[in-house]
Amino acid sequence: MRDLTTDRARSAAAAPAGRGGRVGAEEATHSPWLMLAMATLGFALNFWAWALLSPLGPLLRDQGVLGSLSESDVALMVAVPVIVGSLGRIVVGALTDALGGRVMFPVVSAVTVLPVLFVAFFALHSYALMLVGGFVLGIAGTAFAVGVPFVNAWFPPQRRGLAVGIFGAGMGGTAISALTTVKLYTGLGSRAPFLITAAALAVYAVLAWVVLRDAPGRTAPTTSLGARLSANSRLPITWQACLLYAVAFGGYVAFSVYLPAYLKTDYALTPADAANRMAGFVAVAVLMRPIGGWLSDRFGAIPVLAAGFAVVVVGAGVAATHPLLEHVGTVAFLAMAAALGSGSGATFALVARVTEPARVGGVTGLVGAAGGLGGFVPPLLMGYVYGRTESYAIGLWLLSATAALTLVLTLTVVRRTARERTPA
Repeated sequence: MRDLTTDRARSAAAAPAGRGGRVGAEEATHSPWLMLAMATLGFALNFWAWALLSPLGPLLRDQGVLGSLSESDVALMVAVPVIVGSLGRIVVGALTDALGGRVMFPVVSAVTVLPVLFVAFFALHSYALMLVGGFVLGIAGTAFAVGVPFVNAWFPPQRRGLAVGIFGAGMGGTAISALTTVKLYTGLGSRAPFLITAAALAVYAVLAWVVLRDAPGRTAPTTSLGARLSANSRLPITWQACLLYAVAFGGYVAFSVYLPAYLKTDYALTPADAANRMAGFVAVAVLMRPIGGWLSDRFGAIPVLAAGFAVVVVGAGVAATHPLLEHVGTVAFLAMAAALGSGSGATFALVARVTEPARVGGVTGLVGAAGGLGGFVPPLLMGYVYGRTESYAIGLWLLSATAALTLVLTLTVVRRTARERTPA
């Protein structure tokens, strides 16, 4: 607690003249932990909205309400929000550096209400409109690029791994979607999951506007958006973290959006059972993300990342052999969930440790985009491969090989960058 108090005191001392009274008042009523809790809640709610289409994909295909859909059609429908949310993080991360999370969290949450309501009232019986709604729904996925720099600024370097990891646990919003969407759709009506999500987002947008405050001493960049994006993209840690996160978080996103369809098709599970098992996968990954950040604070991000990728190499290889789901298969998938969750937390612990605070938002946007893109490609690839071979093995073997290459990168190039840029 002494380190945190010292860090906040330094930040307050660095604040522009004339704001001392305001800074003191804000520090008295807005603690870092309250800001972290509010940011995590906002991230979870936006991710809940971002993942609404994933559990419904197999059900809508079976009901035929969107017409006759192929496996590739379903994969595209659930992947569209991912690609938009991923690319949008680049701009939203840079805007957060300029405007602050206090503005961007309410704005992103409020804007996300619109596509959620569009899907509820216009897109549930049209595949084309569902793609349009999913495209705009991708805005919800940009909340991640708001929260990382916002949380990062409230905590000292030695605690940022844990803090950002706790914030990252908000990705458990996908578990909320997995557990509730199908049940609400079948039990209360087709619009119910969307209306409830929209109401939750609207309430949060108002609450965030009232409660959230940017960290004392935060200074907005003076250079243009384009100049900042260009400068951030040239940092070695940016492209390295992009690759790490594309595999770690991208793997998580890919499984969270495609696992229901995979389990239903390959293991003949009901949509509800598949969604529940996906929720278990998500829960393990969510719990491991702050643990990955905490371990990175204690032992360094490189060992945590290396261990995680090694587990994915083995787990994906085992899953590719189509083991019994109740035994080896479940262990393999849950082990990968733990590895991908801890790896995601460790990636941003590394970013927070070696990146200048004023650039964290921009770097986070680029890295977060890479993670989302890493989750966009596998569902499409799995759907394409299955449509031609009726087997998911090739896709899982490719994941294993990709994790192996990332493990080598972590132990060589990334380790060197971490040593050179981590402050003494």
